[in-house]
Amino acid sequence: MSISANLKINLSHSQEAKARAAVALYRYNTKATGIDDRAPIGAELYDPAGKVLGGLWGRTELGLLFLDMFFLPHRLRGSGYGARLLAVVEEDHRAFVETSSFQAPGFYVHRGYQEFGRIEFGVAAHARIFLSKHL
Repeated sequence: MSISANLKINLSHSQEAKARAAVALYRYNTKATGIDDRAPIGAELYDPAGKVLGGLWGRTELGLLFLDMFFLPHRLRGSGYGARLLAVVEEDHRAFVETSSFQAPGFYVHRGYQEFGRIEFGVAAHARIFLSKHL
């Protein structure tokens, strides 16, 4: 493939372009590893009227569980619902989660996750924390 001097680079927020790139990257990963197991995963907490109060969402891929987002309203934190939501999606995978120091790293550590990385960000004493757990 020749590189053209006419190629351009622009900032973009295009969800369509991102989706096309994700398909191409997953196809590449599948060819390289022989593993084709990507699937969305999630668990939601509902009130009696059927309103979603919180939950967690992520995906499985390459034999791993990636947690992308986990939210519970403040009034439900510490009630055991977070642990129950997490237990619903944990399977025979290695699980990964990214959180912030002001969010819930202790929640994950208490459930057997171990920190393997940390990146400080511009707010004093705060960082992104990366944790994993062998299930």
